[in-house]
Amino acid sequence: MLWYLVKLLVLLPLIGGLAWGSLKLAQKAQARLGVQPGSARSVRVIETTMLSPTLKLAVIEFHGREILVSASRQGLTRLAEAPAREVGE
Repeated sequence: MLWYLVKLLVLLPLIGGLAWGSLKLAQKAQARLGVQPGSARSVRVIETTMLSPTLKLAVIEFHGREILVSASRQGLTRLAEAPAREVGE
């Protein structure tokens, strides 16, 4: 029983430190790639809908336009395009 508690007291902080370190490393990798949390992006996914297990519809906003695309195993297909709606609409 004593050996179990010693292992627990040693390994629990070690595992917690590894988890914390991996999160910090991921943040640094994102900063290097230029992906900052909360930064302004030119592409934004507004809404997605699953039509079947292999087919999804998505509305994407890009430079003031809303683009409806279908995503399947074969790739993306643009279906429609319209001016972006205002936030209050």
